[in-house]
Amino acid sequence: MGVEAEATVRELRAAYTTGKTKSFEWRASQLKAIQKMLTLHSDQIIQALRSDLNKPEFEAVIHEICVVSASCKLALKELHRWMKPQKVKTTLISFPSSAKIVSEPLGLVLVISAWNFPFALSLDPVVGAIAAGNAVVLKPSESAPATSSLLAKLVDKYMDTSAVKVVEGAVAQTTALLHQKWDKIFYTGGSEVGRIVLTYAAKHLTPVVLELGGKCPAVVDSSINLKVAARRIIAGKWGCNSGQACISPDYIITRKDFVSQLVNIMSVELEKFFGKEPLQSKELSSIINAHHFNRLVKFLDDGQVSGKIVCGGERDVSNLKIAPTIILDVSRDSIMMDEEIFGPILPIITVDKIEDCFGVINGKEKPLAAYLFTNDKKLEEKFVANISAGGMIINDTILHFLEPGLPFGGVGESGMGAYHGKFSFDAFSHKKPVLKRSFTIDISARYPPYTPGKCRFLSTVVQGNLFDILRSLGSCW
Repeated sequence: MGVEAEATVRELRAAYTTGKTKSFEWRASQLKAIQKMLTLHSDQIIQALRSDLNKPEFEAVIHEICVVSASCKLALKELHRWMKPQKVKTTLISFPSSAKIVSEPLGLVLVISAWNFPFALSLDPVVGAIAAGNAVVLKPSESAPATSSLLAKLVDKYMDTSAVKVVEGAVAQTTALLHQKWDKIFYTGGSEVGRIVLTYAAKHLTPVVLELGGKCPAVVDSSINLKVAARRIIAGKWGCNSGQACISPDYIITRKDFVSQLVNIMSVELEKFFGKEPLQSKELSSIINAHHFNRLVKFLDDGQVSGKIVCGGERDVSNLKIAPTIILDVSRDSIMMDEEIFGPILPIITVDKIEDCFGVINGKEKPLAAYLFTNDKKLEEKFVANISAGGMIINDTILHFLEPGLPFGGVGESGMGAYHGKFSFDAFSHKKPVLKRSFTIDISARYPPYTPGKCRFLSTVVQGNLFDILRSLGSCW
């Protein structure tokens, strides 16, 4: 496996060295190839996602296919502008001069994707890497084998495989790839593997983007349209791969005197969305595999939790489904409140006053996303100022992921680096500063022999004080 990984890297690095991936024409052709894949094979993509996750067609189209399509369209529209050098003003220290920032590709990059959105989280970073002019190796998740296989076939058929390749496999293949030298590694997944990726990257001083996760809180104030808030929380939790999403609300915080209203309206809306027998609903994804199903069942069967289920809790082991479940007043030291849930279970923590949420959230690692539902402007301002998270939404959930003008990424334990839109292009580019000087003026004060006058003159030039520069001119020689 190590020999194969080494050969793959050698082949793609050779292709990159020719310079072909740097041209606008190559980048645009590969982005158009991805668009063609989406257009001609959408049914196969939907079927692969159904096979891996029993993902509803609606979610497959909106959360996976449309996400990649939108990224391609934006990149093609803006590529000329993104590639154009950015002019920068210069100061007196280099006068006369001009300066610019040139975006150059990093070289050969490795994208390791996740199983929960196996199509979008594979190709969305690849779009950014290609737009920036890199050669790319994509390693899809082996936990979503149907999507992984389809990606390998489509990339092989439609893209320039001398510079863009898919490598399938499990831990052994990923490890073999990580042993190689890359110019950037982009990883989406859990923090445990993220640390392993970072360790391998450190051996070669390879920069990384780590898109991880965490316990994303949703704080619900009482001064809101409760029905709309409930629907938006449900959409971000159970309507998003049955909670198997790094930005799904992981737990709710609300006031003790308000929680019964919240639970009641959420129960009503859940029944509207998924019926009286949610395990039979075609609108809910399955859990990815038996391992994760058993992990979630362990949460539900925890002695500190099992008696506090106020909605749901049913499970179907044969179809790997768990009904949307709400748990009230979960102990803060329970297993569920220590680990990221990553499933269709939503605990609620109650506090005396809503401002107590700050202590609860800041007592945990920084989440990938934090949500606040309120009409209280002061509470909103305090939330934005005092809660550190990868991203934040007021009065909704998950939609920031779909906004190309916003960077998507984590902070602290939830990750490092960001992408989406122009941020994807930047994530896979080196911003090279270029300064050009004229030969017409050459100030001798910078050259030996040094004198106090020269030092005073250059000190004023570096600090940019025009009045002091003029005053020091007479004493610099």
